[in-house]
Amino acid sequence: MIKSVKFRIYPNKMQKEFIDQTLECSRIVYNKGLELRTKSLKSKEHTGFKETSALIAKLKKSKKFAFLKQADAVALMQSMKDLDTGFKKYYKKTAKFPHFKRKTEGRMTYRTVNNQDSIRIAGKYIRLPKVGYIKVIQTMDVGRIHFATVERTATGKYFVSLCVDFEPGNRINEGNAIGIDVGIKTFYTDSNGNKVDNPRYLEKMEKRLARERRRLSHKQSGSNNYKKQRIKVAKVYEKIHDQRNDFLQKQSTKLIRENKTVCIEDLNVQGMKRNHKLANQITSASWTSFFYMLDYKAKWYGNIIRRVPNNYTSSQTCNCCGYQYRKVRTKNLRYWECPVCHAKHDRDINASINILKKGLEQA
Repeated sequence: MIKSVKFRIYPNKMQKEFIDQTLECSRIVYNKGLELRTKSLKSKEHTGFKETSALIAKLKKSKKFAFLKQADAVALMQSMKDLDTGFKKYYKKTAKFPHFKRKTEGRMTYRTVNNQDSIRIAGKYIRLPKVGYIKVIQTMDVGRIHFATVERTATGKYFVSLCVDFEPGNRINEGNAIGIDVGIKTFYTDSNGNKVDNPRYLEKMEKRLARERRRLSHKQSGSNNYKKQRIKVAKVYEKIHDQRNDFLQKQSTKLIRENKTVCIEDLNVQGMKRNHKLANQITSASWTSFFYMLDYKAKWYGNIIRRVPNNYTSSQTCNCCGYQYRKVRTKNLRYWECPVCHAKHDRDINASINILKKGLEQA
């Protein structure tokens, strides 16, 4: 299998300058390619990857963009491939129309391919094409490297993501099956009756975030003080992201380790975000990322993910007798008693048990 691993790197001053220059060159090439393809759409001419990739050579020959010769040529070509992928997703209606990349964008990346072992780890250093050996904090062993993505975050940190060969180890579990019902107050409730509280990292940092953003609004755009304050705002967002990602990784790994089959609801998260009263809380919970982690970890270790249709009335149906009690939704009941078999239910636990039953039926 193939997976991505991310390590922090510590380039020296000259290496930082080269990485920053390559990031800027990739941005310029991407924008020029997007400009060409946008004009061709208006004139109804066909312009694809072949035409945009040929544009790189033309730009290098011009005096204005002669500095492109100093950048990694593979990175520039990969930038055009990213543009082509963006248009393909747009035509399939799975993404919006590609937008121009701003010079002031916080997070910037470029990708380069491992040709003839040009990317390799040697001790405490990683070698990147045209950059040389950079100090790296390697947190795990890696297999054969296919390509590397160099990233500069909004806070000025540098990372490298490596796409590597990966052979999952044997992970033995008891073969259990579990149903998961996600929520806002409780992040998820399982069919065993366990509840995991929503950590609400975004909500906890709202006051600090509002304060830093308010200070940013008082600075003159483009000034040194503005740039310093922008980094402070970015650090708050970065902390929220890191805390949430750590929480999601730990919870998803725990479920995959303890269970062979995990049953979840096939939620239309984007549709749910149209409810403006809940949109921010749904975004903060990050269910989509959680389900994505469950999916790829299940593929790694041979687990099974069962998706229950989102129109299934899991919270209204009694898991004992199957009676559908509609008042659970209309009155927003957290606890209810079945009028037929008189079983008493916690709405979330009842929903997770029903999701488990429905998921196992689909086997």
